[in-house]
Amino acid sequence: MTLIHAFDDVRPAPTRPAQPARPVAANDDILAGIGVRMTFAKDEEIYGQGEDADLVYRVVSGVVRTSSFTADGRRQIGDFYYPGDTFGVETGEAHLMAAEALTDCVVMIAKRKALRLAVGDERVQAMIWDATVRELERSREHLLLLVRKTACERVASFLKGLAERAEGETVELAMSRQDMADYLGLTIETVSRMVTQLQGVGVVEFKSCRHFRVRDRAALETMAAS
Repeated sequence: MTLIHAFDDVRPAPTRPAQPARPVAANDDILAGIGVRMTFAKDEEIYGQGEDADLVYRVVSGVVRTSSFTADGRRQIGDFYYPGDTFGVETGEAHLMAAEALTDCVVMIAKRKALRLAVGDERVQAMIWDATVRELERSREHLLLLVRKTACERVASFLKGLAERAEGETVELAMSRQDMADYLGLTIETVSRMVTQLQGVGVVEFKSCRHFRVRDRAALETMAAS
């Protein structure tokens, strides 16, 4: 983990003249003005399960994975976070899952206390509320995927989501087959078999194990929406 720059002193200077009220900024602007950028190497832990949740995180570059382990040692992946995504916001005092850098990452990190001192409790609460709503929506979609969809539909949905984020025709898979399996509630063998099946019917084409392109977007969307 590498610190790129230190926290700014957010205490107001006593000699500073009063400034006119500024319009409410976007959440990203709040974090960018107060937080610090830290780099994390691939597979490095950002925070641990059960640690105090007194910080707010936003991905600047790379991909972050959240996960937890059940009592019998099985891993459960919560979600994957991409540039612009806020994560680590909890309703309680501790993190329910750990967060690791799935790839080399740069993450913006800010203390909640520092944010409150800088922009006021109301704006911080609005930011946290927005992040919480997004997290609940992610959890709802993940639950529906696990409960209502077949193995092939789960894999199709996952690939569709990645393709929608990609800027070009070729989509990069930051995660391994095991990551996909743990997120989709499948075995790695089943994931590999479903990927092969989707390739066989011409829906997607994998140029390597970590790169693919969508050949039939309509078919992929139909399978994902089932």
